[in-house]
Amino acid sequence: MILGLTRRLPFAILLLAVCLSLIPHPSAAAEAEKAAHLQVIVPEEDRFTPFAQTVHVGDVVKWINMDTDDHTVVSDDFLNTTGRFGLNVLLKGTDNNGGKPGTFSLRFLAPGTFVYYCRFHSHLDAHHQPAAPGPDGGIQNDDGNFGTPMMGVITVLP
Repeated sequence: MILGLTRRLPFAILLLAVCLSLIPHPSAAAEAEKAAHLQVIVPEEDRFTPFAQTVHVGDVVKWINMDTDDHTVVSDDFLNTTGRFGLNVLLKGTDNNGGKPGTFSLRFLAPGTFVYYCRFHSHLDAHHQPAAPGPDGGIQNDDGNFGTPMMGVITVLP
């Protein structure tokens, strides 16, 4: 009896190993893709990208300022429902950070909506909506365009 079990044990172990290898595991590419979606980038211009994204409770979103200028992440407390109030964080630009991008990370602990803006490139209007600074709600460029406010929205799902 022991001899039969001894012969079957290596086969059973091999069969178990093969079965376990067939179970799908999150790939490194999938994990990298998820991490990429949990970032807000300030490219070398005055905007957050992506403008809107959806995350889950417990996720951490990282803002990365690739611009030479400083920017901020300020919570629009009138519209926020995630419990992240009073946020006003400086994101240093590469000129003020030794050539490296400034970063800031925030973990979301409750579902809801998180609206944020850059206080250097937006302000809240009478309806608590981010508006671009300048006459008629914008910063005028050489072509006379007043643009849009530098803001973003994160939806946090349970």
